[in-house]
Amino acid sequence: MNGHRIGLIGLGGMVQSHIRWLAAEGRFRVVAASDVNESALAAVGDQLGLPAEKRYADFARLIADPDVDAVVSVTPNHIHAAIMQACLEAGKPFLGEKPFTRVFEEAAPLLAQYERQPVAGMIGFSYRYTPAFRYARELLRDGRLGEVRSFSIQYLQGWGAAPNNTPYIWRFNKDITGTGTLGDLGSHMIDLARFLFGEFAELSAQLRTFIPERPDPATGGMVRIEVDDFVSFQARMAGGAVGVFQSSRNAIGSGNQHEVSVYGDAGTLHATTLDPDRLIWIREEAPGQLARAVLDVPERCKTTQYGDFLAMLDGVPTDGLPDFMDGYRNQEVLDAVIRSDAEKRAVRVGASD
Repeated sequence: MNGHRIGLIGLGGMVQSHIRWLAAEGRFRVVAASDVNESALAAVGDQLGLPAEKRYADFARLIADPDVDAVVSVTPNHIHAAIMQACLEAGKPFLGEKPFTRVFEEAAPLLAQYERQPVAGMIGFSYRYTPAFRYARELLRDGRLGEVRSFSIQYLQGWGAAPNNTPYIWRFNKDITGTGTLGDLGSHMIDLARFLFGEFAELSAQLRTFIPERPDPATGGMVRIEVDDFVSFQARMAGGAVGVFQSSRNAIGSGNQHEVSVYGDAGTLHATTLDPDRLIWIREEAPGQLARAVLDVPERCKTTQYGDFLAMLDGVPTDGLPDFMDGYRNQEVLDAVIRSDAEKRAVRVGASD
């Protein structure tokens, strides 16, 4: 089958991983790159052997390039909406980073444009490709847990904790990110819940900023932090299950701990990124007799994000691919979390009451 010519936007710290993932699939070729940072553009352009005319400071020119079949965007949050808008206008398929947009006000016009002119789009909810999470979804769909009553999801990291004296970086800049831990890690929690249990109905949330100032390496001064370090919320899903969520970048000892526990009438499942190829299943073998099993994830559950991107571009998107509407619905939930915290009450997801 033919390959796909990729235009790569955003050449910062994550781009090398994306270059490797693209190469691993064997049918992608990066033909253009874009970044406002001249040195990054030069370095990656040289690495990929791109001619000078395929190195763009303006991402809009890359998207308009007729030699670019599809776009991969690896940028900070504040550019997400503009890149998706340009892709929609040009009819270019894309893979964009999460969260969908910086704030919900940027998402609504994109939905209107998408409904006028749909374009194949994928949002980088990469933890859909954790094998244990995919196997948990399969077991839930097969009814192995019976009726699911409740679940808990957490996503914890420790790099922002006070003893680390973490400096001010773009992830703490509200103008760039919109939110802190909520958009960075919380968007993955929300996506995992939707992946496993369907849509959100209502929730009640709180956001906290634990460290109000951080040192700015550029000036040596302190910068006031306006984004959250911690988020927690309770939610009722449209299907009836209730969930408890927490996320923090201040959890000492947690490197990248994203996990879910599911409680059903026929048992309990635990799945985590810390053990991505196995999950724990606890069930009653006889009245009052519990059995605990560690299940190996079958090979059929081991797919990749770029494998799904390839399938989308080939016109045969797979079940569970995080598409444009998954990004939009995720942003609706993020907005509900923000409104619930601000108004100190439970709110319906997708409603402005």
